[in-house]
Amino acid sequence: MIRVLLADDEAMIRAGVRAILSADAGIEVVAEAADGHQAVELTLGHRPDVTLLDIRMPRLDGLAAAAELRRVAPATGVIMLTTFGEDEYIAQALSGGASGFLLKSGDPRELIAGVRAVADGAAYLSPKVAHRVITDLSGGRMSSGARARERTDGLTPRERQVLALLGAGLSNAEIAGRLHVVEGTVKAYVSAILTRLDVRNRVQAAVIAYEAGLVDGIDETPRTP
Repeated sequence: MIRVLLADDEAMIRAGVRAILSADAGIEVVAEAADGHQAVELTLGHRPDVTLLDIRMPRLDGLAAAAELRRVAPATGVIMLTTFGEDEYIAQALSGGASGFLLKSGDPRELIAGVRAVADGAAYLSPKVAHRVITDLSGGRMSSGARARERTDGLTPRERQVLALLGAGLSNAEIAGRLHVVEGTVKAYVSAILTRLDVRNRVQAAVIAYEAGLVDGIDETPRTP
């Protein structure tokens, strides 16, 4: 069972997210918070697998809460809930420790897929979010498609294939199923990819995959559990 904590200052948003997650028998919402400070306290108390944070919240915003959770509860995966108008915050959240970015207006299946991916130790970047923020992430380190293609040219064909699927939001288990290999093999590929691309996490690698055009043509529709 994947245990999730929701943090959003709008009760209606929390109710909607809870309803979506409750439709999955493998996910349990263990607590809700109305601000970032409360989200940190409840995460420490409940130790959920995943904490969903709205970016704009009173007392302590989602960005600050994500950074604090990375320090005090590193075992809990953090997913940011965002809107198109908040693209400028994504780079800050990435450096602050978030493992996922989801649109509040996105497909409900993305929410479930994102929670499952982050709980599995992977990362999940909503495809629409990726396209909107791609030129702003990581202080310009991923500034152009040409640069991204240059970086991925050094990967083996199999590593490029794994990177493309990672960029489409698939977890290690899903990539293993798609490529008909064991999950341990995928983990080894991902580790090698992060090292060769000189990035810190799967989200940054996913952005490079988008910039390099590796994700084009891949079915990005999250599979229902």
